[in-house]
Amino acid sequence: MGGNRLQEERKIDKQSFEVLFRTYYPPLCAFARKYISDVDEVKDIVHQVFVSLWQRRDEIDTDTPLKSYLFTGVHNRCLNYIRDRKKIVQYDNPQDVDELREYLQSHDHLESEETLAKINNALDELPEKCREIFMMNRFDNLKYREIAEKLNISVKTVETQMSRALKTLREKLSDLIMGLIIFLLNLF
Repeated sequence: MGGNRLQEERKIDKQSFEVLFRTYYPPLCAFARKYISDVDEVKDIVHQVFVSLWQRRDEIDTDTPLKSYLFTGVHNRCLNYIRDRKKIVQYDNPQDVDELREYLQSHDHLESEETLAKINNALDELPEKCREIFMMNRFDNLKYREIAEKLNISVKTVETQMSRALKTLREKLSDLIMGLIIFLLNLF
């Protein structure tokens, strides 16, 4: 009985939810603005995260910091928003293509070398077999079946290794990817 009471004390009630909302709503909106410039969309995303928190209040482990839950929720919803609205980037306006080309060319040589070094470091950190499979696919343009035959492994193993490589590279290069996404969003 004492355990049940302790569990109930850890649940999110209306009062603690209101405190969370007042405390974190402004910083969450500011955080979301780093990804999305539309203030109404930002407010909607943050609101959705709080609604989700309230709906799942009985399932959420309150031993983990709710701040991280909230910021992670906003981050994920912002990325979903970007993905959903920019699935297909069409360059209908030649001026847009020229602006993108000009932007990419305007980066000084050192910045390009730094970016290339980050990519190479991320590739070097992959396990040997994983890196080999990734390079064969992405740089030698071999299909999974062809890689499997060359390395005498199953296609499923190739798929698994590629999945690991892509996940690791996404994590290691997220700052580069996000910078490019933000630039593309501002361009259009």
